[in-house]
Amino acid sequence: MKILVTGANGLLGSALARQIAARDDLTLIKTDRGQLDITMADAVLETVRRERPNWIVNCAAFTQVDKCETDEALATHVNGQGAGHVAAAAADVDAGLIHVSTDYIFPGDATTPIPTNAAPGDPGRLSAYGRSKLLGEQRVRQAHTNPTIVRTAWVYGHDGPCFPAAILALAREGKLKKVVDDQRGSPTYAEDLADGILRLIDADATGDVHVVNDGACTWCEFAVEILRLAAIDLSIQPCTTAEFPRPAKRPAYSVLDLARYESLTSHRPRHWKDAIADFMADAS
Repeated sequence: MKILVTGANGLLGSALARQIAARDDLTLIKTDRGQLDITMADAVLETVRRERPNWIVNCAAFTQVDKCETDEALATHVNGQGAGHVAAAAADVDAGLIHVSTDYIFPGDATTPIPTNAAPGDPGRLSAYGRSKLLGEQRVRQAHTNPTIVRTAWVYGHDGPCFPAAILALAREGKLKKVVDDQRGSPTYAEDLADGILRLIDADATGDVHVVNDGACTWCEFAVEILRLAAIDLSIQPCTTAEFPRPAKRPAYSVLDLARYESLTSHRPRHWKDAIADFMADAS
């Protein structure tokens, strides 16, 4: 089975490419922006028709959330229109499609894990990134009759900037004082997310699915665990989002419900504490 991955040099794409390459029953078609710019519809269609994959996993995205606020046109072009181009090309060759989306499409006012059929937020109240990714979901559904939309959150890994690396760098520089403690979500290791995506492909799954590591915490609680695992003796102070303003609005609550993923794959991702322990061990 041939799997084409867009954005294959990114945080998630790199992990997914490694796992596909490690399997004897799968053939990896690895593309990144240098080989395939998803905003160019003709180029996407030409590549997909030439390679004729069985599945496409769209990991390509403009994920710099704060920069999306100042360049929403680019975010819309990549995360919205680009996603539609990939979906249309997949439909053209009758390939399965997994499109990676985000918790940022939700308003953030939930108090229990968010199910796959929950209503998205009012676009006017979402961040620019959230609006662009919501548009991407809509374009994907318009272009492909049976897509798989995988929503995830708080992704970190070894192949790009991420929260654990930033926390460790700040701590070692003596610059880590406060961390936001009123946003709650599920830290998600890119390796586990990639594994979940491949399990969905193996199950020939379609529809909306949430894939995150099990359990939930605040950013401050996540930071405390990272420092504990790194044996860094540092006291950090919890703070509110209002005390640490950022250009883009972050969801206050973005814990995603795993029930549909579990029913499709008969698998539940491991707890986020087990995942971050592995990440730290591999990084050391």
